[in-house]
Amino acid sequence: MNLLILSCGTRNKVVQYFREAFGKEGRVICTDCSPYAPALYEADAYYIVPRITEPGYLGILYDICKKESITGVLSLIDPELSLIAAHKNQFAELGVTVIGSDYALCERSLNKWELYCWMREHGYPCVKTYALWEDFDSALNQGEIAFPVFVKPMKGSASIQIAKAQDRETAAFLFSHGEEMIIQEYMTGQEIGSDVYIDLVSKEVVSIFTKKKLVMRAGETDKAISFFDANLNSQITQFVRENGFVGQIDIDLFEQDGVYYFSEVNPRFGGGYPHAYACGVDHMTLIKNNLLGIANPVRTAPYPQNQVMMKYCEIMLLDAQEPKKETPI
Repeated sequence: MNLLILSCGTRNKVVQYFREAFGKEGRVICTDCSPYAPALYEADAYYIVPRITEPGYLGILYDICKKESITGVLSLIDPELSLIAAHKNQFAELGVTVIGSDYALCERSLNKWELYCWMREHGYPCVKTYALWEDFDSALNQGEIAFPVFVKPMKGSASIQIAKAQDRETAAFLFSHGEEMIIQEYMTGQEIGSDVYIDLVSKEVVSIFTKKKLVMRAGETDKAISFFDANLNSQITQFVRENGFVGQIDIDLFEQDGVYYFSEVNPRFGGGYPHAYACGVDHMTLIKNNLLGIANPVRTAPYPQNQVMMKYCEIMLLDAQEPKKETPI
């Protein structure tokens, strides 16, 4: 039973946790397009691969799966989620389970406008979003929204190109100088992150961890405090079931005036997941069980609340003179 983690980047902790969960029962293999992705060197073996947009990329992944007898595969970056989901059947022919949601859900999650439309149609409180300047301008004139607002790419990730606009002129400039931009209302309430695991076998929500975000950095949770709210968990469970997500997902919400507003979904491990793991919420073992064909029970044990996660930097040294493990497949 071997796991392939794609585009591992700087997710060292995720790789470490999987190696701990798999122990002597399997190996963890990582890939990245850069030899300077530190998480590579936490794995049992690694491969330097082309960028996901390069011709032949999938063929290389298939060859790695065959060579390493891979059982399950997952990616840690948004654009690749749709790619492997779209080729779920090809991986299955090799005996490999794609650990993640289907193609349509990955695409919806990546496209903030489509996700907003779905949430609005299904009656979920959500952050007001506008894909057309005319619609935003009309809402502004009618008092339905006010400055400041956020202008961001419709399909962006990692907070790239997100900017706060305090006036109409700035908002118009940002909106017109980006590709496929949206405008969202500025929420003043508490930002919340939720790490959720939906069992691959039973398709049930078996684990939810929630934290209040205290500090963000480069689009990731830098500091947060754990909490539990049964009402919020019920809303998250309903939201996940109606969408049909499976595997690991990361949900961003806001709590404002006693209402939970859904904002974004990343159908992968989020940057703040180590907080959950440190509090005993081990989703790596849940994935291992699923790859063995074992359905996980719904988690009932409480995790510790009021635990503050504080990220800090570590370094890794690599001898640049040594040949890289660009092992030909």
